[in-house]
Amino acid sequence: MVELNNDWDLILKGEFDKPYYLELRSFLVNEYKTQTIYPDMHDIFNALKLSSYENTRVVILGQDPYHGEEQAHGLSFSVKKGIEPPPSLRNIYLEQKTDLGIVQPHHGDLTWWAQQGVLLLNAVLTVRAHTPNSHKGKGWEQFTNRVIAALNQKDTPVVFLLWGANARNKASIITNPIHLKLECPHPSPLSAYNGFFGCRHFSKTNELLVRSGQQPIDWQLKD
Repeated sequence: MVELNNDWDLILKGEFDKPYYLELRSFLVNEYKTQTIYPDMHDIFNALKLSSYENTRVVILGQDPYHGEEQAHGLSFSVKKGIEPPPSLRNIYLEQKTDLGIVQPHHGDLTWWAQQGVLLLNAVLTVRAHTPNSHKGKGWEQFTNRVIAALNQKDTPVVFLLWGANARNKASIITNPIHLKLECPHPSPLSAYNGFFGCRHFSKTNELLVRSGQQPIDWQLKD
């Protein structure tokens, strides 16, 4: 039984009993027994645990977890303190410096954002070590589609940051006109110069939040 210990438990009631999720769970039980899987099984749902449904104001959608040792901890683009920030995250920091003048600390733990209502959600929540996309198509996409569909029903504006093709594939789920979809290429070094740099998504997010009577996000991470 998955317990998120906030209002997501009610929002997602019954989801963990559906046939697709039971098949996914069976697959994951075997994977964690026989392979090295990231993140730790106790960290899989950290994004939902840290950002309740009621408090979620921004969604940053990633692809799947980092597949290097000790990197992933259940938040998209985030790594634990003590782990070198990966290239995509370093590019996110560069864009924030250009957009907001923020110079981030040397760690890559984005928990502070999550605590303010930024849902750091990957489309797929687990991965085999050193094998990106290894858990693609196993059922996680259906689960995260359900999460996004629930957020689409909120009656307060949510800003969805869709970076890269995988994230933009979720755009069709977001149909409520009160929400804002900001799309651009992925911050990966392979694509950041094709439109991620200069997107100004962080200042645009805060402008929308303020216009709708919500508090802006403090994007400055703590040491």
